[in-house]
Amino acid sequence: MNKRLYKVSRGKMIDGVCAGFAEYLNIDPTLVRFIWVLLSLCYGGGVMLYIIAMIIIPREDALP
Repeated sequence: MNKRLYKVSRGKMIDGVCAGFAEYLNIDPTLVRFIWVLLSLCYGGGVMLYIIAMIIIPREDALP
């Protein structure tokens, strides 16, 4: 099975990055969002990583 990371349209809050990570890891999207916020508040790099992920990770409907 070939798992791919992508942004999802359903259940998204901002751009679907955290929901895509949650689907890839098969966990709850709220948990991924919570961890992302904690990393952003503690280390400050989470916001920049999210913006980079928004640019790099393709949309679910853009995959072949």
